[in-house]
Amino acid sequence: MNRTLLLILCDFLLLTLLALTDWQKAVPADAAPKPPAVAATPGAGAATADDDIVSVMKLSLEDERVQRDQLSQQLQTTQSTLSEREKALSQTSSVLADTQSKVDTLSRQYTAAAADASLTKEQLDKLQRDLEQRRAEAERQAKELAALEKSQAEARAKIEDLNVTVRVAEQEKQMLRVAADTLKTQVEAERQERLKVQETTTQLAQGVGQLADSSTALTKEIRENRPINVNVLFNEFLANRVQTSFIGTRPGLIGERTLTKDTRTIFVTDGRATVALLHINDTPFSSLSEPGWDWNTLKAEFRKGSYAGTVDRLSFLAIDPRVAVLPVSPMQQAALGVKAYPIALEPFKFTDALLISNGGTGYGEVPFKLDPANPSYVRMDNRLVRRLFGDFAPSRGDLVLSKTGELLGIMVNSEYCALVNNFLPSQVIRTGDDLATRPTSGQFNDLSQRLRRLPLRIQQ
Repeated sequence: MNRTLLLILCDFLLLTLLALTDWQKAVPADAAPKPPAVAATPGAGAATADDDIVSVMKLSLEDERVQRDQLSQQLQTTQSTLSEREKALSQTSSVLADTQSKVDTLSRQYTAAAADASLTKEQLDKLQRDLEQRRAEAERQAKELAALEKSQAEARAKIEDLNVTVRVAEQEKQMLRVAADTLKTQVEAERQERLKVQETTTQLAQGVGQLADSSTALTKEIRENRPINVNVLFNEFLANRVQTSFIGTRPGLIGERTLTKDTRTIFVTDGRATVALLHINDTPFSSLSEPGWDWNTLKAEFRKGSYAGTVDRLSFLAIDPRVAVLPVSPMQQAALGVKAYPIALEPFKFTDALLISNGGTGYGEVPFKLDPANPSYVRMDNRLVRRLFGDFAPSRGDLVLSKTGELLGIMVNSEYCALVNNFLPSQVIRTGDDLATRPTSGQFNDLSQRLRRLPLRIQQ
């Protein structure tokens, strides 16, 4: 506790005790004892009752006066003491008021200091964060400064290199200027020579152009006249053959009869249309020696791998009623991934041809001869069958390729090959399930008549 405050409290308690004391009842300690009563001496005179009362009254008055003097003295002493105490109390009150004012001031200062301390802590945290940000920014700027200094050093080096290059270029420029001046005279002289050479070159170019045209034509002729190895041709045939499947129904002796046929063949093109080439024996119709039937249904499709494509019609060619073709769309050919063999424009260029039997079961070179009486056919020399690969003989439906890889034709019997040079049809049969509404017997009868008009050796 504050020392000044303690003194003030002590004074306050002392004044309180003095104020609460009953001074009239208090007996002073230094009061004089009463004088002893004087005994009456016998014979000293006679005292009356009034004298005794007067004496007693005198004594009482004397005592009263003495007490009054003592009380008056004590009252003066007490008043002086009280005045001093009041002065001290007044001083103490003023000191207490000052002290309370100081306490209030200190309290406000403490509150303000506490608030300032809290504010100072937040400011300190903020300053700490700002300091860390500025430190990070300073580090980043230091790195950027280092990078800039490095870039500046590299730029100085590049500038130095460029200065050297510029100086070298200036020297080279001067040298080139001198050389250019020297060459000007040479160019003028060479220009005259060039004009002369140009005239000569023009004459040579004309000769070279003529020679190139002749060389191109010669190269093309050599390529067209150069035979291809039969093994290569046969291997190419195996890669490009396509499976053709037929299924048809017609009336039979008892109920309806269903016929199917599967064969392997190739695609042929004349530059405009593409077809699959077949012999009538490779279709459900078998041959034209039987009477014509009115078929109920006929379906045909191409197959290779996982692809299958349907065909909308079957045509018999005018060159021979036994030669049949199926049209091939560009989309189907692309999906099957095979090439189409071009027809031979010069079928008699070579005396031998490649014969492929039964869709690829055998192959070999076979000589053939022209038949002047039947220019649409060639006669195959089947006596040389031992020269073929495998032990087989030419038969109907065998395909014949020229030595340059073009289609020559198809065997219509074991001796004659029909030359396929166009796809002009004589009869067309639409495929589908409604053939009963479109009688086909008349078409087959027409084909049979065409066959009977051919020479007998070609009919067989």
